[in-house]
Amino acid sequence: MKALILGFVVIIVAVLAILPAGLGWNYDVMAFLRGSLPIAALVISLILIFVGIADIKDRAAMKREKELKNG
Repeated sequence: MKALILGFVVIIVAVLAILPAGLGWNYDVMAFLRGSLPIAALVISLILIFVGIADIKDRAAMKREKELKNG
């Protein structure tokens, strides 16, 4: 229960930090997001490539297993 309340408090503080009338960090937050978006896109694309490679390997293994079973 304490974690849930603390989570909501942190969300409220984060929203207030982004709003111009709040803490006034909106320009800093936007600069951070603009700088971190390319890095996040790179990390996500690498994860997707690894997942795709693992999927191809799994399909090949299933195909080999099916061929051994049938033949």
